[in-house]
Amino acid sequence: MDESSDGSPAAAQGAQQEETAENEETGGFFRRVLGIFNPHDDSEDGQGALGGPTPGMGNLHNMAVEDVAIPTAEIVAVPVDIGIDDLVQVFRESGMTRLPVYEGTLDTPIGMIHLKDFALRHGFNGKETAFDLRKMLRPLLFVPPSMPIGVLLQKMQAERRHMALVIDEYGGVDGLVTIEDLIEQVVGQIEDEHDTDEDALWTEEAPGVYVALARTPLDQFEAEIGLSLTEADEVDEEEIDTLGGLVFMLLGRVPVRGEVIEHPAGPVIEVLEADPRRIKRVRVRFRTPAHG
Repeated sequence: MDESSDGSPAAAQGAQQEETAENEETGGFFRRVLGIFNPHDDSEDGQGALGGPTPGMGNLHNMAVEDVAIPTAEIVAVPVDIGIDDLVQVFRESGMTRLPVYEGTLDTPIGMIHLKDFALRHGFNGKETAFDLRKMLRPLLFVPPSMPIGVLLQKMQAERRHMALVIDEYGGVDGLVTIEDLIEQVVGQIEDEHDTDEDALWTEEAPGVYVALARTPLDQFEAEIGLSLTEADEVDEEEIDTLGGLVFMLLGRVPVRGEVIEHPAGPVIEVLEADPRRIKRVRVRFRTPAHG
């Protein structure tokens, strides 16, 4: 960050200190993680620095970036000419703290915007400055799909990067991978505050508003809400048994993320997560609170 962003040397100095602290923390984290996978570790029982077994260690050599990358269709990115209000909305709806930025199309990425950089200039410091996304861009890491994930993990450590774009042989964007994606291949699923508890098929966000996994059995969800979702003429209850199957039958295809479907019985179903092959998570909203 430069001092010209808001005309305040103190703000620039604070931002630089914040970035330095993050880099030091990131570097320490990478070193601790990579220490688990160090082939020269003195332990002989296959256990790493965390004191537990690391059965996925072989994945570092056997898996390539293309095996773990998020497909292009699921990448949340923003154009460089996006307005400040729209950018805030993307951060809010996606829950992401880092977003790739492109010029024209995603195949022309020019950098990455970090929520912290944006907040320091336009939120946390309380100063109104001219919005210029280009001045806040951080460099992106570009990697080929065939790179072993262990090599990428070390590259991310060396360059202090949390995210990389996968570039195909023609120079187009083929996917996105984060440091969390890589580590999960070795130590297992890492859950954060945005992850849905796999043991809970659904949660009630507010009265009459449910967030549910697409694999939620329809009979269990119907018992919860006290309403049949399979009695409508458009629905053949003999052919479906999950919420995801219900959405697919109503549309006749796999929906895209953000798509909204009105059920004949009244509730509105919003697709929160989906890829080209399947639905993952939905929000079911009733016009009046449902009663279990």
